[in-house]
Amino acid sequence: MPFIVQGINFPYFWYTDKWSAATGQMKARNANSVRTVLSTGCRWTKTEYNVINDMNSAARTNKLVLVLEVHDTTGYGEQAGACTLAHPSNCWVGTKNSLVGNEKHVIINIGNEPYGNVNTAAWTADTKAAIQTLRSAGLRHTIMVDAPNWGQDWSGTMRNNAAGVFTADPLRNTIFSVHMYGVYNTASSVNAYISAFVNAKLSLVVGEFANTFEGSNVAYGTVMSNSKARVNGYMAWSWSGNNGVDAPLDLVNNFNPSSPTTWGSILFKDLTTAKPSTLF
Repeated sequence: MPFIVQGINFPYFWYTDKWSAATGQMKARNANSVRTVLSTGCRWTKTEYNVINDMNSAARTNKLVLVLEVHDTTGYGEQAGACTLAHPSNCWVGTKNSLVGNEKHVIINIGNEPYGNVNTAAWTADTKAAIQTLRSAGLRHTIMVDAPNWGQDWSGTMRNNAAGVFTADPLRNTIFSVHMYGVYNTASSVNAYISAFVNAKLSLVVGEFANTFEGSNVAYGTVMSNSKARVNGYMAWSWSGNNGVDAPLDLVNNFNPSSPTTWGSILFKDLTTAKPSTLF
């Protein structure tokens, strides 16, 4: 049976002091995985190697599959200061000693939302090159790659080129990740996207989503049910710490596990179906 991801995103870079307690708290809510925000120093202060070691340890202790993602690439081409996928690719190679030996429960999410809405056609070649950089260095982990268009792939760039990207991985061990926010406000839009990957027989995870986005609804029920039933699951954004217009995306208030938000109450009910990885 395939592992069905039912996890939570955690904004590690901005809230490093909350990580240790939050891992156990997310596990207590029955999450089976966690995706963490890291930085390579391109845009924010670099996450040091010892942090990755600590994350590996906490994830193993709580039997959570750990998705490590670099956030510096977010919205490249539109977001000032964002870097190309080549930068985190080389940084993953540089952290090899912290990663080798954890292949069974660590997924490398090369770069978050690696393009905005500009020049998205370059996503395909850049993603292939990034995968090959990791493989050439001997990293054998499952790799996760995010879609362009701030992760939402409304242009269909990832959907239409996923097969070629998959075959560019000599280990054929790449998962595709789409972020479902305002673009996915109907069940039909969610189903159409998922169906493309089902038909192509490629792995897909909804790497970020919530019940609302900037005041508009998201078809979150369909995201949860169909990502579990038809592809490889979901990871909700995010545990806590969102600000401004994104504040409703918090799952708990002020990092208090006993104080779920509206979104948190919805998600935690669905997490009762989550099963931990048999690798632990």
